[in-house]
Amino acid sequence: MRAKKSFIAFFISAVSFLSLTAGDNGYTIRFKIAGLKKGDTCLLANYYGEKQYIQDTALADANGQLVFNGKEKLKGGIYLLVLPKKKYFDFLIDQVQDFSMETDTSDYVKYMKVKGSEDNKLFYEYLNYIAVKHKEADPLRELIKKTKNNKDSIKLLSDKMSRIDKDVKAYKLNFSKEHPKTLLSQIFKGMSDPQVPEAPKLANGRPDSTFAYRYTREHYWDNYDFSDERLLRTPILYNKMKNFMDNMTYQITDSLNAAADIIAEKARANNEVFKYVVYWLTSTYESSPIMGMDAIFVHMAERYYMTKQAFWVDSAQLAKITQRAMTLKPLLIGKYAPNLTLKDSLMRDVTLYDVRSKFTILYFWDYGCSHCKKVTPKLLEWYQTAKAKDVKVFAVGTETNAAEWKKYIRENKLDWINVYDPYYQTGFKKTYDIYSTPVIYVLDENKKIIAKRLDVEQLDGLIDFMIKQKNSDKTAK
Repeated sequence: MRAKKSFIAFFISAVSFLSLTAGDNGYTIRFKIAGLKKGDTCLLANYYGEKQYIQDTALADANGQLVFNGKEKLKGGIYLLVLPKKKYFDFLIDQVQDFSMETDTSDYVKYMKVKGSEDNKLFYEYLNYIAVKHKEADPLRELIKKTKNNKDSIKLLSDKMSRIDKDVKAYKLNFSKEHPKTLLSQIFKGMSDPQVPEAPKLANGRPDSTFAYRYTREHYWDNYDFSDERLLRTPILYNKMKNFMDNMTYQITDSLNAAADIIAEKARANNEVFKYVVYWLTSTYESSPIMGMDAIFVHMAERYYMTKQAFWVDSAQLAKITQRAMTLKPLLIGKYAPNLTLKDSLMRDVTLYDVRSKFTILYFWDYGCSHCKKVTPKLLEWYQTAKAKDVKVFAVGTETNAAEWKKYIRENKLDWINVYDPYYQTGFKKTYDIYSTPVIYVLDENKKIIAKRLDVEQLDGLIDFMIKQKNSDKTAK
């Protein structure tokens, strides 16, 4: 959780627990928790995407009572009361922000009593209902695990599980009909998946096996209200976005860019939602550990930031994002690698594009780098066998001490193409985004980037895969 810069501590012993009331624009939320001790610090926090943010703090009195009070209303969403030892329970904040909740640390849901908030009464009725359904379902799950090989028993148990699932769905559906304007109703709708109709039959008379996936993806967002800012302060939007991008979308650049645009365009229904969606997509793919996902970051930067649609960033932030995108754009998978002409140990010019081989390993390293000292011998060992596959290594020394560089090459018998930039004239570090070493790029025979920033251990599998793919393409032709 991320705290505000300063907290307000409420010393309950000095204030009457029931005398505080919320003004028209404020909030007063009272708690009485059996099991809390005098002086225990509790936090009022809210969900925001995948994170939680602290809004307020209060201290418990001798009776386990505490009050959160503020002059401005809280924004609607799912909030948490965080108790000592990281224990917590959820509750809802919407229009009514003057209410009390009483419970016991032994079972927050079971013993919860709510006064003054119909939203939270309904919320805890639901949570108690779900607790009962869990008690019904848990033994069935255990029995299914134990009866793996008995198909009849598994079917019987699965049918019972399905009935429980149907009961829960029916509960949510009826709730939404009876309380359509509540936050909980919006939460239920936002969480729900589209109901997939029966699959149409193909020309051969068989049901279309891909229909369910395609229908679900096409209607994935039907029940989610992007105009409702309250849902930002729940985990729903984050979870749905992550699932849509990771599991409902083919993990290739074009498909992911299109999926990102689908969500961003729907999010225009509310400025704050649009801000969160665009920010989350951009930052997620900028920092993704999966190779090639930086292409989605570049797409988001070009489409939403560089066109000045990201109203929340200032000029300095925009300049940084723009510069980062423009650095990465020429280095995306499938792009032609920027050419380099550097000096060898005899100060002769050597040009990257003059290297003739099916595959070129572009290796940026530093003779003094401790990590490079571990990676370089591994790469050299791999290279001795990879030569037979028409692989060459174009090793770029990132430092300019010629004597030390040559000494390391000589002592370690680096029999590949060794080059460096003795006068810092080429700017290759900026061109290739070299902010640390070592870094490996893999280029094809035309010097297109087919992989980057991968480990030596991954090279063999990649090269073999690319060779098989090329042979397969030739056979197909």
